[in-house]
Amino acid sequence: MKRLKRVAAIHDISGFGKCSLTVALPIISAAGIETTVLPTAVLSTHTGGFTGFTYRDLTEDIAPITEHWKSLDIQFDAIYTGFLGSFEQLDLVTRFFKAFKTDDNIILVDPVMADNGELYKIFSPEFAVGMSKLCEQADIIVPNLTEAALLLGEKYNPGPYTEAYIEETMKKLSALGPQKIVLTGVFFNDEELGAATYDAVTGEVAYAFEKRIPGYYHGTGDVFGSALLAAILNDFRLNEAAAIAVRFTTSAIKKTAEAGTDIRYGVNFEQSIPEFLRDLKLQG
Repeated sequence: MKRLKRVAAIHDISGFGKCSLTVALPIISAAGIETTVLPTAVLSTHTGGFTGFTYRDLTEDIAPITEHWKSLDIQFDAIYTGFLGSFEQLDLVTRFFKAFKTDDNIILVDPVMADNGELYKIFSPEFAVGMSKLCEQADIIVPNLTEAALLLGEKYNPGPYTEAYIEETMKKLSALGPQKIVLTGVFFNDEELGAATYDAVTGEVAYAFEKRIPGYYHGTGDVFGSALLAAILNDFRLNEAAAIAVRFTTSAIKKTAEAGTDIRYGVNFEQSIPEFLRDLKLQG
């Protein structure tokens, strides 16, 4: 039997509403990978569409957890970061990278900070500069088109896009430091939506599209990023992993739309896990 791989997932956790750790933990675990979690905050619900939610910041716990894990000589095959709520957390995660990065593992950063052309209200423009510095240390980054523009200090382009624009954007992002780029929210027409990938080592560019489903669904970026990492750790190439993640995310959105689920609740990814595992060749 193969050695069990292990991921350190550094995200916030919302008790209700599927995003961040409540998405990463089940998806990566279902793919046969041990998922160790380092919560950055605990919320009663996620913040999209809900009011009156509770929020407990766990910034003060990050360093002690890092030190304890280091004392135990815990090793990780991947470190996966998502929403980070402050400059202090960016700094603490940088220290975590330094403590646990090896020649054999990978760091995947999802620079969660913006969407639909706008920076999230809790962040200042300076935060994008701090996130850019974190991305410099990553092996793989997974920004959407809004986040890509912020990381590069460029004006947001709402699309539709051209291959030339997407490929130039990915090469600029790679110049920040990460060798592999996965760009989400890519579309060349109104019928399809998906992701683009770029490997700076091989120079390979690839695209993965599925039929667009109208509407905005919370947590899909976390579903995509978790599925992408799970596929990579199951030895799929970057372009193959992105295609698997696009199919899984689209399937979850489709099931959510068909069920008429309140979009604030997140997507019904649980019902698409069997398809995901078949894609990973982990289930017959």
